[in-house]
Amino acid sequence: ATFAGGCFWGLELAYQRHPGVLHTAVGYCGGSILEPTYGPVCSGSTGHTEAVQVYYNSDECDYNTLLDLFFERVDPTTVNGQGNDRGTQYRTGVYCHTDEQLESGEELRGANATRRPIASECMKADVFWPAEKYHQQYLEKGGRMGAPQSAEKGSKDTIRCYG
Repeated sequence: ATFAGGCFWGLELAYQRHPGVLHTAVGYCGGSILEPTYGPVCSGSTGHTEAVQVYYNSDECDYNTLLDLFFERVDPTTVNGQGNDRGTQYRTGVYCHTDEQLESGEELRGANATRRPIASECMKADVFWPAEKYHQQYLEKGGRMGAPQSAEKGSKDTIRCYG
C-alpha cells in the first residue's frame, strides 16, 4: 500500500505505530524523472510527491484500516499540501497496487467527500522510488532535533513532524 499525505516523515511514523504494519519506506511517486532525489523533488520541478510505502500483515490489519488511518491524518480537500507544507510534492494520494485497493480507495474517497471537492488522488501505483537512507524512519531516529519519537505499536504520542 502506498500513501502520500504531505511531508512523508509524520505519515510514516503514524503507519509505523499501526498494529499489523511490518515495515515502512518513504520515497517518491509520480513524476517525470528516473531516480529522483530530495532536492529536486522539494523544488517541485519533478512532479513527484512524497509518499510512504506500507508493508503489512493482512491477518493483523486490512487495507481498509490503512485507508482509514490515511483519511484521519490528512485533509483530503487541501490541494498541494498539508499543514505548513505547500507544493505539488506535498499533494495527497492513495496509490493502489491491486484493483481491490483501487475500488476501496475510491469508495472511501467518496465517503469522505464534503461540500468541498476531494483533492486527494486515488490511482494505480506507478514506480515508487525509495528516498535517501537518512529519510527512512526519520522521526523514530530523532529527526532534526535529535529527539527520537516512539514507533511503538499503538502509541498515541503526538507526532512532531520535525523531530
